Amino acid sequence: MRRFRNGLKTAVLLGLLTGIILVAGYGLGGSEGLLVATLGSLAMNGAAYFWSDRMALATMRARPITAREAPVSMVRQLATAAGAPMPRVFVSPLAQPNAFATGRNPEHAAVCVTDGILRLLTPRELRAVLAHEMSHVTNRDILISSVAAGLAGIITSLAQFALFLPFGSDDDDAPNPLGALLMLILAPLAATLIQLSISRTREFEADADGARLSGDPLALASALQKIEAGVRAVRLPGAAPAGSTTAHLMIANPLSGGATSSLFRTHPPTTERVQRLLSMADEATSRRRLTPYHPEHILLKETA
Repeated sequence: MRRFRNGLKTAVLLGLLTGIILVAGYGLGGSEGLLVATLGSLAMNGAAYFWSDRMALATMRARPITAREAPVSMVRQLATAAGAPMPRVFVSPLAQPNAFATGRNPEHAAVCVTDGILRLLTPRELRAVLAHEMSHVTNRDILISSVAAGLAGIITSLAQFALFLPFGSDDDDAPNPLGALLMLILAPLAATLIQLSISRTREFEADADGARLSGDPLALASALQKIEAGVRAVRLPGAAPAGSTTAHLMIANPLSGGATSSLFRTHPPTTERVQRLLSMADEATSRRRLTPYHPEHILLKETA
């Protein structure tokens, strides 16, 4: 049922993004603009489907992790527990603590952690973070986020391209200058809001599913608090294209700490995420008290 609901949300949200691209194309270039927008939508969907993982990993300068390194064994255990294929595991040299998952499906997934997060978290907290990322994989959030980002990028590019188009033509099929101006402003805004709605909703779900997969909501809550502090303390180097293009994929917004309105945040507030996880821990404790000999009690006790 969860997968069906996620699939329905994906179809609706990506349909909205594609519709904005087509309207933007027509508003900026008439029939020719509509044709270009249609072809661009198809091309970007294809590129995001087949190469989204490579693009994200290359942006983060990530390298594969050897089988002897701790994250690999943790991911293997979590993948087995989730009944999912073993994803590839990578590490990025960035000092900022963060992690993300990418790929077009569970069979072609990749999980990436930064050097910063490996130095910051305890093994228990790192396992909880990797469980969060594995939940993104099993819920098929990774393709959704990648395609949404690509389509939103097309809309922004179309709006920027409009700056170089000659308005005011006598051709009946030429775009209306006022409509083009509004599209220049509103299309990227609409695309961004839709993209962010995808990310924020799915972060809550990945937190909950990751906590269940690891059996340790307290460890994930602790990790999120540490990561939030680490992101604020360690800024991304230079212009940080890695942060701007993969921000919505990561477990915490790598550009956090600015004066941006909450409307444009790629992630829910960390305090709200932590509170939900603490509530899950309280509920699990209550269940253990009521059914002390339930197998779940034994499992949670062993992994605590």
